[in-house]
Amino acid sequence: MAGQSSVVTSRTGNNLFLRGVAALSTLAGWCSAAMIVAAVAITCQMIFVRFVLNQSTVWQTEAVVYLAIGATLVGLPYVQRLRGHVNVDLIPLSLSRGARYYMYLVTMSLSIAIVAVILFYGYGHWHLAYERNWKSDTVWGVRLWIPYLSIPVGFGLFLLQLIADLVAVLLKIDAPFGLEDT
Repeated sequence: MAGQSSVVTSRTGNNLFLRGVAALSTLAGWCSAAMIVAAVAITCQMIFVRFVLNQSTVWQTEAVVYLAIGATLVGLPYVQRLRGHVNVDLIPLSLSRGARYYMYLVTMSLSIAIVAVILFYGYGHWHLAYERNWKSDTVWGVRLWIPYLSIPVGFGLFLLQLIADLVAVLLKIDAPFGLEDT
């Protein structure tokens, strides 16, 4: 684990922006982990209530679903920070240093554009749910803006992390695709 931490630290250098984004991404990772722990605890409570006490559950299933989705979205920047997303580096490995750099610029620019579009429409969807006070069609009737908030927060932090990764390569703090010159 210490090796992973030193690798992550080395990709920020002394750049205040990169260090700040790294801190936000780490905080998002901790929040995501807390949501998963809460979902597991609620699931255990739901099992106890249903099968031991033989009572019905009202809010537990819905809460677990919202927490799992929220954990996934809020965890995006942390996974990007650790380069934990699935990738195939066969093409970057076979390219020259210069071609690898330009391929990185193109792929990161496209990724940033796509995530920005998702953020834009996700924010609009969240705002509509907040403005119109939408509630779920369940007995619990949760106000939907609360779980929907994970869309703009998660994708906003993910976008910030993608921009930080691009800046780190442009400033030569990090190597494209994390591949050192071979």
